[in-house]
Amino acid sequence: MEHERFEGERTLMRIHIGESDKWHGKALHEALVEYFRKEGWSGATVLRGVAGYGSTSRYHSDKILRLSQDLPLVVEVVEDSERVERVLPKLDEMIGGGLVTLEKVRVILYRAHK
Repeated sequence: MEHERFEGERTLMRIHIGESDKWHGKALHEALVEYFRKEGWSGATVLRGVAGYGSTSRYHSDKILRLSQDLPLVVEVVEDSERVERVLPKLDEMIGGGLVTLEKVRVILYRAHK
């Protein structure tokens, strides 16, 4: 799929969730990326943290061996602000616990690898 020119002012959305979070039995981060792709967004990236804590103040780290790790994940997307605003109700439905932030960014380069 070819995307239109994407430079200029856009919105960066960061979704902070846990690795064990689910949506209809699927990993939440995978469900989010699939959702953005289905909506025709320009891209999404999932970043895995090595340590962190959220609203429960329970510390999660890759140094502590556990059978079910719940490391922090951040899903980042850069998109037109109107499109971001339109998906917020769906994200509210999908995300049980986490943090969603928005900030204005200026895209100076967006192109496929040659």
